[in-house]
Amino acid sequence: MPFVGNPKLKSFLPHQWKLLKNDISWLMFLMPTLITIFVATYYPLLKTFVLSFYMSRNGTLENYLGFMNYKTILTDPHFWNALYNTVYIMIFVLCITIPGSFILASVINSMTRFKNFFKSLYFFPNVTSVVAVSLVFKFMFYPSDAGTINFLLGRFGLGPYGWLNDPAMSKIVIIVMAIWHDIGYNTIIWIAGLQSISQELYEAATVDGANAYQKWRYVTIPLSRPIFIFMLIMGTMGNLRRFSDVYTLGTATGSPLRSIQTIVAYLFDQGMLAGQYGIGAAATVVVFFLIMIVTAANLLINSKSNV
Repeated sequence: MPFVGNPKLKSFLPHQWKLLKNDISWLMFLMPTLITIFVATYYPLLKTFVLSFYMSRNGTLENYLGFMNYKTILTDPHFWNALYNTVYIMIFVLCITIPGSFILASVINSMTRFKNFFKSLYFFPNVTSVVAVSLVFKFMFYPSDAGTINFLLGRFGLGPYGWLNDPAMSKIVIIVMAIWHDIGYNTIIWIAGLQSISQELYEAATVDGANAYQKWRYVTIPLSRPIFIFMLIMGTMGNLRRFSDVYTLGTATGSPLRSIQTIVAYLFDQGMLAGQYGIGAAATVVVFFLIMIVTAANLLINSKSNV
């Protein structure tokens, strides 16, 4: 054999074995994390995808149905109603929280005193339990004079309004609550981004004669674009997964008359409560691909605009 006794090979093998042992060492340290990620994330995703092609009443694979579960949900008017509710709420929440939080962050960032106080004040709702907040809002928007909002409106000769008993007004409660809960988190992210902008740019703008508004318009806004894209993507993902608040206020069916049932509440209603796990899994896969498509579209639009 030509390699037997080769001195170069003898010196090469121990070196490679040493590198392999080093690789095995860090790989062994990573194994608990990798196993946890696989068991808690990737295995459920794979199991859900497989389950979406079967009829299942207890989570086990019973009868293979092909794409029948997908056909069932895509022809179900309740599914499209839930998707409409989800997108409707998402558009209003994003269109108000993102620019609103940017304005708040710009004001707070320009302050010389009490900056940390206002950061904590606006961020506080975000650390509050969504379920607890939902219960408070349920009392505030109680559909009679006993509710806080109706009581205050009654002082001006308005109301009382049905709020959560009225399908035409129930979404307003969800939108107001979501804005109140989310705007503080977005404000903190915006502040972090604004503080990362070099002060030299503002000084150069001042030398060129720019006023405060012009510096905000031509320096702050353009350089905050990556944060805007991040918030748009994360906000879209979060709103497409909206569940806890609508479930607390209107149960899984989104009462009244499914007016606030979101897509996640729909799949919970079909999968967990109705016992149609295959249909629930198919709805989950549809939501997964919706999030992927929206995220990819946002990234594609951003990449093309930067060319």
